Amino acid sequence: GSSSRRAPAPRPRGIAARACASRPAMRFFGLLPLLAACCLGGSLAAGDKASLNPVRRVVSLLQSMQKKVQEEGEKEKEIYDKFMCWCKNGNGDLSASISSADDKIPRVSSNIEASEGKLAQTKEDLKAAQEDRSSAKAAMKEAVALREKEAAAFQKEATELSTNIAAIRKAVTALDNGMAGSFLQTQEAQLLRSLIVGKADMLDGDRQEIAAFLSSSARSSYAPRSGEISGILKTMGEEMQKSLDEITEQENAAIKTHEELLTAKAKEVESLGKTIESKTQRIGELGVSIVQMKEDLDDTQAALLDDQQYLKDLKRSCSTKTAEWE
Repeated sequence: GSSSRRAPAPRPRGIAARACASRPAMRFFGLLPLLAACCLGGSLAAGDKASLNPVRRVVSLLQSMQKKVQEEGEKEKEIYDKFMCWCKNGNGDLSASISSADDKIPRVSSNIEASEGKLAQTKEDLKAAQEDRSSAKAAMKEAVALREKEAAAFQKEATELSTNIAAIRKAVTALDNGMAGSFLQTQEAQLLRSLIVGKADMLDGDRQEIAAFLSSSARSSYAPRSGEISGILKTMGEEMQKSLDEITEQENAAIKTHEELLTAKAKEVESLGKTIESKTQRIGELGVSIVQMKEDLDDTQAALLDDQQYLKDLKRSCSTKTAEWE
């Protein structure tokens, strides 16, 4: 059946091929006497064909056979030379490729290791920049809250001082103009009453003098002592004005410091934002580069194994062909 049919035998190579190629000629030379005899015998039997010269015919056949064998030998030599050229060039190309891969693999491995180190460091730098930016923003928020609190406290104290100063000045003007009675009926008089009660650093004598003045009626005759009371009130007003000037100066300094702080922190946040952006981009670039280098390393290692195996097979094949030819 077709399933049991054997495949044709492979065509012999090298010496075997030349031997096989020369066997027809050998057989032909072995049959030459018989062939000549037959040709001569035929010519003797048929006198009318003597002119065809059978011996010449035999010689022509031999020459044709010799030419064919020579051509096959030359063709075999040409094939062998081409194969040897391929062996030489292939050996050189593969050796160069293997040498290149041997140099490349440790270099790429080193680059991968270095890039992974840079990637880890860049990630740490990114984390630090993010934390620093968060801290800077928190500091800005805290500074704003503190400034608002300080500004409110200043505003309260400054308003109180300004109100008291205004009341004292009104009282001094009233006393100096002989209008103490009308002043005692104003809201400023009530304010002064509350002020001298709560003023801890006031001398008791001064406190009693002012209290007596403020407690008198609008019809009381207090003119003889108005100069003394006016002096006490002026001193109180000057002290309060000094306090107001001091806290105002402090407030202005605090405002300046706060603005400088916010400006510095805003620049820091902006700078850290740029750092975060650049580090994030760098992390992406390093990640892609590492993936590409690892793929390149895998491809190079695989190609190296293929080239080494191919070179081994090539050397074995070339050695076998050389042995057959020789």
